[in-house]
Amino acid sequence: MALLQDWQAVAYNQQADKGKLQRFWEQYFLIEKGMYEKLLQNPDEVVSGTVKELADKFEIDVMTMTGFLDGINDSLKEKNPIEEMTEDTVVNLGFDKALLYKNMVDAKADWLYNLPQWETIFTEDERKALYLEQKKSGTIIKDKKIGRNDPCPCGSGKKYKKCCGR
Repeated sequence: MALLQDWQAVAYNQQADKGKLQRFWEQYFLIEKGMYEKLLQNPDEVVSGTVKELADKFEIDVMTMTGFLDGINDSLKEKNPIEEMTEDTVVNLGFDKALLYKNMVDAKADWLYNLPQWETIFTEDERKALYLEQKKSGTIIKDKKIGRNDPCPCGSGKKYKKCCGR
């Protein structure tokens, strides 16, 4: 069985005790925060190795590393084969800084996008711009409705109801 399936069976277990699952996620988020603090200290370094090697490097278990790889995969410049990943699969953590920041905002992970390490990567204005860009990306903007007695948008000069509104 692939590592990702094992991770999902534990992390998204609907039959698990809610309190136990909540403690699981609280612990995971603390580990995740620590990993991002390390990665963001040198954001241009592409960390790579097998899943097992990276888990050892960050001093975590393979299952937690799998969850981390699942979370960061959408922010990577080169995606990892997480669906069929095993302990011996070579993976990389070469992330796109702006995309990672925006994905953290999208996930509402304020404990990650407010990390002090971002201050050395982006200015405050750049962080605000990325934050707003991500927030606006999910907003649907409707065009103004054309009234019956408004001029027709086709440019004929007639009222909409006498032209294209028929």
